[in-house]
Amino acid sequence: MLSREDFVSRFGGVFEHSPFIAERAYDAGSVKEPLTASGVHAALAAVFRAAGREERLGVLRAHPDLAGRLAIAGELTEDSRKEQAGAGLDRLSPAEHARFTELNSAYVEKFGFPFIIAVKGLGKDDILSAFEARIGNNRDDELATAAAQVERIALLRLTSMLPEAE
Repeated sequence: MLSREDFVSRFGGVFEHSPFIAERAYDAGSVKEPLTASGVHAALAAVFRAAGREERLGVLRAHPDLAGRLAIAGELTEDSRKEQAGAGLDRLSPAEHARFTELNSAYVEKFGFPFIIAVKGLGKDDILSAFEARIGNNRDDELATAAAQVERIALLRLTSMLPEAE
């Protein structure tokens, strides 16, 4: 079994900038060998769901804006950079970038956290459509949707890191 330090080092960033999730999963003994994407995800997601409202909001707020200032400045985590580039968000036209910036600002103002979507397999038009649809949600519905997307992102990241059970 990995040591706590090694586990947190390896999986602490799966939930964006939130190593407390990996720490608590390890401490709870809910991580079992052999490590699989679904097994580690179940342990981490259980901690995320059990976290207090402010902690969950902190996880949401740790996510970067899509095609936002961190991307422009080259300050995204490596996972976020690859995910956004894979969806074409690093190749927006000036008009598209302006629309994302406008939606990012309106979304954060309305909900208090950035728009979060698992971008793998989506293109910029798919993301923009989801953005425009979800900005009409009420806060409780959007909190639930964003949390589900955070868990999906975590699973996708784990799937690229770990094998599945045979």
